[in-house]
Amino acid sequence: MIAQVLVELSNKNIDKTFDYIVPANLILKMKIGIRVTVPFAHQILEGFVLGLHDFQDTDYELKEIIDIVDTDIILNSELLELGKYISDTTLSTLISSYQAMLPKALKARNGVVVPKKMESYLVIKKVGINSLNLKQTEIIKAIEKNGKLLKKEANLISTSSVKTLLKKGILEECYEEVYRLNHLSEIKNKYPLTSLQQQVVDTVLAKKNTDTVFLIHGVTGSGKTEIYMEIIEKLLEDGKESIVLVPEISLTEQIVARFQNRFADNIAILHSRLSDGEKYDEYRKIARGEVKIVIGARSAIFAPLKNIGVIIIDEEHTDSYKQDSCNPKYHALDIAKWRSRYHQCPVVLGSATPTLESYARAAKDVYQLIELKERVHHQQLPSIEIVDMNQEMKRKRGNFSLSLIQSMQDAFSKNEQVILLLNRRGYSSFVCCKNCGYTEKCPNCDISLTYHKSSNTLRCHYCGYGTTLSKICSQCGEEAISTLGVGTEKIEEELNQLFPDKKVVRMDFDTTSTKGSHERIIRSFSEGKYDILLGTQMVAKGLDFPNVTLVGVIQADTSLNIPDFRSSEITFQLLCQVAGRSGRGEKKGRVVIQTFNPDHYAIRYAKNHDYSGFFTEEMSIRRKLGYPPYYYLTVIRMLSSSYEEARDASNKVAEYLKKNLSSSTIMLGPSIASVFRIKNIYRFQIVLKYKREDNLYPTLKNLLEHYKSNSKLKIDIDFNPIHI
Repeated sequence: MIAQVLVELSNKNIDKTFDYIVPANLILKMKIGIRVTVPFAHQILEGFVLGLHDFQDTDYELKEIIDIVDTDIILNSELLELGKYISDTTLSTLISSYQAMLPKALKARNGVVVPKKMESYLVIKKVGINSLNLKQTEIIKAIEKNGKLLKKEANLISTSSVKTLLKKGILEECYEEVYRLNHLSEIKNKYPLTSLQQQVVDTVLAKKNTDTVFLIHGVTGSGKTEIYMEIIEKLLEDGKESIVLVPEISLTEQIVARFQNRFADNIAILHSRLSDGEKYDEYRKIARGEVKIVIGARSAIFAPLKNIGVIIIDEEHTDSYKQDSCNPKYHALDIAKWRSRYHQCPVVLGSATPTLESYARAAKDVYQLIELKERVHHQQLPSIEIVDMNQEMKRKRGNFSLSLIQSMQDAFSKNEQVILLLNRRGYSSFVCCKNCGYTEKCPNCDISLTYHKSSNTLRCHYCGYGTTLSKICSQCGEEAISTLGVGTEKIEEELNQLFPDKKVVRMDFDTTSTKGSHERIIRSFSEGKYDILLGTQMVAKGLDFPNVTLVGVIQADTSLNIPDFRSSEITFQLLCQVAGRSGRGEKKGRVVIQTFNPDHYAIRYAKNHDYSGFFTEEMSIRRKLGYPPYYYLTVIRMLSSSYEEARDASNKVAEYLKKNLSSSTIMLGPSIASVFRIKNIYRFQIVLKYKREDNLYPTLKNLLEHYKSNSKLKIDIDFNPIHI
């Protein structure tokens, strides 16, 4: 028997299977989709078995498979097909496509071992024992009650008695695997749906055996989560499974709690903050069919469910659903649609601020649009005040307008809570010399360093480089270093000065880098231990705190200044989403947005919760400039540690594209990328804009083939990028 093995190395030169002889002792265990170890060149690698066939004579000597890594199938037939789809549509290697689907413990990667968690139990070996003392009898009775007892629980009764019973052979110690996460919860009463919510549920379930894509455009607080759970519950009755994607890890705490109250331990969680062992357990729990509902971030879309009834993508507008930092550069929505076709199940997208692409597809009946224009129980949307910071320069205190300060004082007087958004972490945006104007930059990246006061360090948010802040300028030698701009640390400092008796909790990348930090912050704020929640965009989506009646946006212009065609859309979405955190309980909500651009249309439409108005104006601009959804985009980047190599290659690639693509395709560049250097790698890019380009994939495949042996240059391709 011959096995076709795809080895763990992600390299275009070996992006294919290799034939290996299956030794006689492994033939009965050999299956497509399992991992094996094989000799490859002068090393031993892991790989996936993608095919099996009978032995054939070859012109070269075949090597034998060394061993099987696991007996369970890691890649089932659906995931095998899905990996090929990802590889074909993103032009990534096949092995990188398969690896992207799996937790670290199950990837084909030599040397990675994640042990199972084992728990020690005691069972009775001899029965009818006499002359036991009181403690020993208590232990025996506890074991008889359930047939076994955790050894650590028996030790709480009496450690010496446990040792004696084991020594005499009365008890026996055995080990069983246990999962690291425990989702047990008592099922609580569910909330009755409103008639409008029930209509949405009925509409989706009417097409439960089709691959229809639904877009639920519902204002913040319109009860989308309850709708999701009702759909899932009805499909459970049919034996169907469900995937629920959430955009931020910070949202999993609240949404998982709500799902536990409804479905107890019938859920698994998948996201990047879990330990390797926890991911391993949750993934196997899903593969074994022990749970029917999977909740998680982007990678949860690959959950190995076998009978999917619905795929739900909450806050579908969020850019975190696109993998853009490494290959394969997939979008979770594309994977969801593929799996929807495979399982013949609907995809449900939900958002108060859908992407322009999604809403445009709904307008053309490609998606089925469902509108929820009111909050549940007729709660009012919060009133929004726009504060022109150009007029506040003399009255403001630090970065706070008089209006925001007064609004916060009013909320505190009623024992209400406040959320503040500043989409920039750290103490200041950058530091520069007042004498010569030099700005401290990362030595590895073409980016200014951010100052973090708590650690007195300058940090690069791209590569992680850090250094201690010096007051002496490294260029002119003068003691003239000054911090400019503002970050969440600086705002926290100002809050402590403005409201010394109020407790502030900060939620940004720096305060949530440790395991469980998101959950601790959200739980503490929800329990009223803090008066103010200050954070970056992770506080803007999905969080539900009934006692929050005021939301303040410190600098609404931050995202407007991003050099990206989506900057207005990002700003509108962020403002609407964070505004939706206010007034979600019985109390009326209020929002104060501070800006230097009060007349910008993104801010004006956000003030009136007017998605339709924003959509119409932004679409007009996109049409004139030739951007999505009117055009598709593809970005080709040339990456090299040599500036000259990257520059010369970008010019050659541009000439090749001009010759091989149609004249209707618009090419921008080559030019330097917006961040020119990251981790000492220079980056040039070309942007392609097209409505239809039949030669695109063949041309780009030839391009990758041409450069695959060039060790000094990497060609990186991103189809339909979120940002350029």
